[in-house]
Amino acid sequence: MKKYVIYVGMLTIGLVFGWLLFGNSSTEEIPHNHDEVSEINEKWTCSMHPQIMQPEAGDCPICGMDLIPAEASADGLSADQFKLTKNAMALANIQTTIIGRSNVNEENGIKLSGKIAENEENNMIQVSYFSGRIEQLNVSFTGEKVKKGQLLATVYSPELLKAQQELLTTYSLKESQPALYNAVRNKLKLWKLTEEQINSIETSGKVKENFPVYATVSGTVSEKLVEQGSSIKKGQPLLKISNLNTVWANFDVYENQIELFKVGQNISIKTNSFPTKEFKTKVSFIDPTLDSKTRIVTLRGVLNNGNQLLKPGMFIEGKIKSVSTDKKQSLSIPASAVLWTGKRSIVYVKTNPNEPVFEIREILLGNRVGESYRVTEGLTTGDEVVTNGTFTVDAAAQLQGKKSMMNKEGGKTTTGHDGHLGMTTNGAKNLLLDGMDSKRLKVDTKFQSQLKKVFDEYIILKDALIKDNTKTSTKASSMILKNLASIDMKLIKGDDRTSWMQLSEQLKNHTRSLNSTTDIKKQRSHFKPLSANLIMAVEKFGINQQVYSQFCPMADGNKGGSWLSLEDKVLNPYYGDAMLTCGEVTKTIK
Repeated sequence: MKKYVIYVGMLTIGLVFGWLLFGNSSTEEIPHNHDEVSEINEKWTCSMHPQIMQPEAGDCPICGMDLIPAEASADGLSADQFKLTKNAMALANIQTTIIGRSNVNEENGIKLSGKIAENEENNMIQVSYFSGRIEQLNVSFTGEKVKKGQLLATVYSPELLKAQQELLTTYSLKESQPALYNAVRNKLKLWKLTEEQINSIETSGKVKENFPVYATVSGTVSEKLVEQGSSIKKGQPLLKISNLNTVWANFDVYENQIELFKVGQNISIKTNSFPTKEFKTKVSFIDPTLDSKTRIVTLRGVLNNGNQLLKPGMFIEGKIKSVSTDKKQSLSIPASAVLWTGKRSIVYVKTNPNEPVFEIREILLGNRVGESYRVTEGLTTGDEVVTNGTFTVDAAAQLQGKKSMMNKEGGKTTTGHDGHLGMTTNGAKNLLLDGMDSKRLKVDTKFQSQLKKVFDEYIILKDALIKDNTKTSTKASSMILKNLASIDMKLIKGDDRTSWMQLSEQLKNHTRSLNSTTDIKKQRSHFKPLSANLIMAVEKFGINQQVYSQFCPMADGNKGGSWLSLEDKVLNPYYGDAMLTCGEVTKTIK
């Protein structure tokens, strides 16, 4: 019994000492255990892929970006706002610009595209003044130069034979019947026979079976309207003769640009054929009639061409300093900031100067001036807008269920089987072109065939850049411009036509810039925006052929660049042999 009492006493003493030593620390552990539970319950998500929810920090399984606490991405944001991580901003090279007001009259000028055309005021039609058959045609080809008085053709004319016989008959009666004699002579003069020719017939006493036709003007034969052996009628055109000592420079002006121009403005003109030479003239005519199909008017200047450098049909680029209908300063925004969908023009505004928080803003645009648009509604001075990586930001808005270009009301977008829009597993860097879900429009197959011709020349251009062949790339870019000009916009209607006109303008601008230089680095810099717009065009309108969109993350100083290819094998047009296989296929466009 004494032994048990000792054991109980020792146990009691032990419990007392344990309480004294560890009782306080146990109470301090309780908050720590609560924090542990809180950390265990915390969820982590991706700013670019909010459908991803992970129990701990790490990388996004889709794009590889750093995960952020789920509650942090929407903390303090309105329903229309969304946030990107700084890592996402850097990876997609998203850049912003604070916009301000600028005086339109101080702009460098508006660039217009156009063509050299014949001066119609100097065009002449050489006609036949009597009926007959062309026995000999002395003009062999179009483009041949002729001078006034030059023999153009020899004609057999039964009615001229008869008139000559009448002349010889009345010649013997000119003393007794001078009125009849003079009437016959005047008839021959109406047929453009000269006094010398008529006197020669009277002196020889013989009629000429084949009669010569002489040029009444000097110039260049621009069109042959008959061939040797052709039967002709009185008044029938034989040749079109153009005087190319002066030519017209015709430019296309869109409907929303008309107010920026007036007769008398100075025009600086450059051609692809003479890139270092600048031609000067003034606006001499603005067509008072708007083409209801293309929504453009023609602006014209007259150029002296005594040295015959300018050829009708040449593509030209004109720069005209704009005029404003008022002297007020206007708000301007870089063209790269604007996204279009139908009639809507939108931009993304950075709402917090210290945080990458954005929201969509619908704006109303005025005229385009150089590389900027005037903004009439929707923005104010000091707004910070996205000017590079706009499609990336729009894709992020779609994925987070916010209002976006293709989703006016907001709400989650439909993603692919792997939870993203057309991207590879590390495709965050490809959001610029592949983050937007482009809906294929239903258009006439003839339009698609015409767009296919543009694409075919683009492939030649791309292959030339791969081989560092600037001669071929320049030639291909000229053909792209030619094929773009040949596309019939009547084949598409409504908003689809508006979308194409916007894309077409960008394609032409970037192709002309590429065409104007023989420096391979500069050509590649212009190739990037040309490719971006053509990818959008092919996705939107289709060319009835499967192609591949490819991407190099190191192009353009590590900003990245995409291009189109007929095969999935990567051959990099941005570096050629230096980095021939750098890149990956980001999308298959069917």
